[in-house]
Amino acid sequence: MKIFLFILPFIFVTQTYAQISDFDHLDFKKSDSIALVYKNEGLYNLPQLAFQLTSTLDTDAERFRAIYRWVCNNISNNYSLYLKHKRKTERFKNDSLKLKNWNDDFRKKLFNKLLKDQSTICTGYAYLVKELAQLAHIDCEIVQGYGRVSTTDLEKLDQPNHSWNAVKLNNKWYLCDPTWASGIPDPKTNRFTFQYNDGFFLTNPKLFAVNHFPVEEKWWLLDKTIPSFKSFLASPVIYGNAYTYLNRHVLPKKMHHTIIPFDKITFEYQVKPSVRIKDITLQIDNGFNTWKTKPHATSLNKTSLIIEYQFKTLGFYDVHFFINDDLISTYTVKVKS
Repeated sequence: MKIFLFILPFIFVTQTYAQISDFDHLDFKKSDSIALVYKNEGLYNLPQLAFQLTSTLDTDAERFRAIYRWVCNNISNNYSLYLKHKRKTERFKNDSLKLKNWNDDFRKKLFNKLLKDQSTICTGYAYLVKELAQLAHIDCEIVQGYGRVSTTDLEKLDQPNHSWNAVKLNNKWYLCDPTWASGIPDPKTNRFTFQYNDGFFLTNPKLFAVNHFPVEEKWWLLDKTIPSFKSFLASPVIYGNAYTYLNRHVLPKKMHHTIIPFDKITFEYQVKPSVRIKDITLQIDNGFNTWKTKPHATSLNKTSLIIEYQFKTLGFYDVHFFINDDLISTYTVKVKS
């Protein structure tokens, strides 16, 4: 499969992994409380909404935070609409004219749904964040690309399937994903539950890159090697909880591993300061039994967490990494002679 990157002129900004820690000196409580105050505001007057959310705040970071929290708190993720879009995109992927016509029609219905019901898919989230930010005179862009979650069929991931935002604050670009931050759609019932995840706000690009692949190369916001699409597909599965506890996922680089008995698998992460060694567990599943265990070796030096696990017997194992009772990531290990 070929992935075409659109080469557009842009200015490179030296990146030191722009992330939320750049704003440790700010308290976002006021921004969050303002977002709650205007909870019942509709979308029929966006200039007024943007003014209400931002006019009493001092910095662009606080103003953007109020906008972002309002969107995440008030816009529901419409899983049925997502599935319809996915089916049609798959159906028309080899007919560019039909795909364009259908997308044009779908976009109108999408924004009507957003306006009337405050329900949408990722495109609507990213659009609304951008519009409100720009009304507050904050540079914000929609980023198109590929998103990976635990249920993504990688064999069919040949079309961009996700949208998120990049925002410019203090002359640096930052990444955020309002769709995944807003809550959890249930694939079985198509019902959505609001459950805000702060980890998707101004996320470290190195962590974001594990399950976000932008079409335009500039939106990686990385100052070193850009991952290939092949390596992106081979990455481990990380879950929303990873964004709560991790700053970076370092090792393993791949999800699937083949080793021989008594080999060790090393896991390495940059974690947030609240993580403690006693919080760490692995859950192993060999297809017959599932058990939780402690790693064979664990090292936590400031925010650098390294753990090791040794596989002694032949078999195929799913390995799930937990912090507290929260699932962070999943890998597979095949042990053969």
